[in-house]
Amino acid sequence: MLTVCACFTLDSLEGNDIACRRIWRRCATVVLMALKDAAPPFILSLDIGTSSVRALMFDARGWRVAGIGAREPVTVRTAPDGAAEIDAGALFDAVGQCLDMALAQSASLIPPNAIGGVAVTTLAATLLALDRDGSPLTPIFTYADTRCTQDAAALRTRFDEREVHQRTGCLLRTSYWPAQLAWIRRTRPALFRQAASWATLGDYLELRLFGRRRISYSAASWTGLLDRTMLSWDLRLLGDLGVRPGQLAPLIDRDAPIQGLLPEHTARWAELAEIPWFPAIGDGAAANIGSGCAGPTRAAITIGTTGALRVALPDMEHVPSGLWCYRIDRHRALLGGATSEGGNVVAWLRETLRIDEDPNTLDRALAALPPDNHGLTILPFWAGERSPGWAGDARAVIAGLSLGVTPLDILRAGMEAVAYRFALILEQIEQAGVTPSVFVAGGGALLSSPAWMQIMTDVLGRPLIVATEPEVSARGAALLALDALGVTVDEDLIAANAAGFVPNPHHHARYRAAIARQQALYEKIVQRDDAASC
Repeated sequence: MLTVCACFTLDSLEGNDIACRRIWRRCATVVLMALKDAAPPFILSLDIGTSSVRALMFDARGWRVAGIGAREPVTVRTAPDGAAEIDAGALFDAVGQCLDMALAQSASLIPPNAIGGVAVTTLAATLLALDRDGSPLTPIFTYADTRCTQDAAALRTRFDEREVHQRTGCLLRTSYWPAQLAWIRRTRPALFRQAASWATLGDYLELRLFGRRRISYSAASWTGLLDRTMLSWDLRLLGDLGVRPGQLAPLIDRDAPIQGLLPEHTARWAELAEIPWFPAIGDGAAANIGSGCAGPTRAAITIGTTGALRVALPDMEHVPSGLWCYRIDRHRALLGGATSEGGNVVAWLRETLRIDEDPNTLDRALAALPPDNHGLTILPFWAGERSPGWAGDARAVIAGLSLGVTPLDILRAGMEAVAYRFALILEQIEQAGVTPSVFVAGGGALLSSPAWMQIMTDVLGRPLIVATEPEVSARGAALLALDALGVTVDEDLIAANAAGFVPNPHHHARYRAAIARQQALYEKIVQRDDAASC
């Protein structure tokens, strides 16, 4: 077993009541299983996100195999009109390049026939139109595309959003297919008529590889068109949108594999020709499983480009206002909220303010600043708002600037502002009677900054532990594939050797006041429909 340690000591905070913090100084250990210690069957896991495509190998105990891993960047085209889209051909090429590299690496490491399956997780939700030959008519529209704001509003005049929210687990907002389909129908009527089918990234990938497509309950639930109780397409919404059920992929559960690559791909990836290929699941569902948060006592907090706070439940009869409820599979629901803000806010602030210090030096400087000591109130909606207010066309605001404010102050205030949105999501989850006792942090943006981890735990007032596997979505997809193959993995292993952060009660009280200040600014600035009443 190989280990890579990152000790979160936060020495720069010693002047700020570190005794009250009782920081857990254990080592956060990324566990990479050396081949001699790895146990078959192996799962090749594809994680297709907004920043990159990754191909990783996991063994039968859910540990990542050292020496096998590929990454290709993903380009999301954004524009001032709200566009956020990905070229489908370029993304498929990136997937192919990752498969090439991972299989080349595994050829000398993994015994023949030792790969038991391929697992897939993708960003959710995604939408593209296909012609009769299965070729894309559009780019992949992502959840962050807000050009359908007008159409979302029109849908809310025709439907009772409260009723749709309970039926599908999703609001009638820009992140989901109903508004996006209505926008395409309104603005590109000829294309809408030409579309033979509508696909997510996951079932488009299956179509390219196997010549046929299916969609998991998990991925379908992110579209906003799945009846989450009946596990069928919502005919009332489809009828209003002018979409036939036959234009959507057949629904299956995540444990139903497909086999038999098309000849052109068999020639390229002979190792995978007859290997079970499991349907794509939503990245949020995968992240919870990969974080060891497969039940209601554990909540997963993930911040990458964007962020989310989620809890897995056997079911959720009533969906709390402002939150969503997706499916992991036919047996489990996923309750939570997602933010359009996360690492993208930090990246924008660093670039715009020209903060180019070494990341470790910068993190120590951020950690040394007192909490909420800058006089700033920020609405961090650089990409609109999702949970909990769902004001998709909201824009960022920085209030309280003065000559004494430094770029470092603004950066810390931005990180705090993002954390405040997670506190609001957690409040709604707990008001619904779901009270997780363990919080596991994941996601590259959050895990790369001990200062942000401490801000988050102080804001929430809850201890956080660090997922031992940073690639939680890829690991979660692999664990579900292993489960489908009949291989049981001890979910508690994910928390082993984890570093921890304990909240400072004085800082928590200060942040509660800051959250109230942010909410007061929100009510003055943001114009929204009352999603919170749903």
